[in-house]
Amino acid sequence: MHILVVEDDHLLNNTLCYNLNAAGYKVDSALCKQEAENYIEKQKYELIVLDVNLPDGNGFDFCKEVKERCPETAVIFLTANDMESDMLKGYELGADDYVTKPFPMSVFQKKLAALLSRIAKQSEEDKYNDGTFAIDFKEMTASMEGKALVFTPLEYRLLKIFTKNPQNVLTRQMLLERLWDIDENFVDEHALTVAVSRVRNKIETNGQQYIKTVYGMGYMWVGGVQK
Repeated sequence: MHILVVEDDHLLNNTLCYNLNAAGYKVDSALCKQEAENYIEKQKYELIVLDVNLPDGNGFDFCKEVKERCPETAVIFLTANDMESDMLKGYELGADDYVTKPFPMSVFQKKLAALLSRIAKQSEEDKYNDGTFAIDFKEMTASMEGKALVFTPLEYRLLKIFTKNPQNVLTRQMLLERLWDIDENFVDEHALTVAVSRVRNKIETNGQQYIKTVYGMGYMWVGGVQK
């Protein structure tokens, strides 16, 4: 697992990195928002430990950038401010947890262990089944009401992104970046449009809607509601 620590306090940054490395995780360290942005342009992280107040920006803005680029990346905020409004803002942006400074390292480690356990469990759940439509992403098999469906590798990757982010608006840019990141192959606007259309034609056959177009924004997985 690859973790990025974004904290401008040198001592706390070093302490966090030391403990994470000792626990067997691969860790990168950033002391400011710009440095962190440089890292995420080159590397995908499963978890980012993020200070709210940075010398060249704030963690909320960076969290938004991270979630737009890679929605499944987990984020733990570090903050000296325990105001409820700030915590709510972080959670609204997709943060997974908050730790208020100063904190004992044992508290951070327990929160981290709980979060990483959830991440590991989610990564094992490589299937989707709503009772009608079923997908096994590992085996690359799918069926609708027991009848086999055939999808291309690109369509499977698209379906995985949709099913792992239900009821969330995914912009076309987010989808293009995720499809590109997964296999390191460029996917253009036309290929995305065609893939979405083909998936819809295969699964929306009985008056059910799985992929909703959010006009001016992108798409949302709604999971087989009646049209």
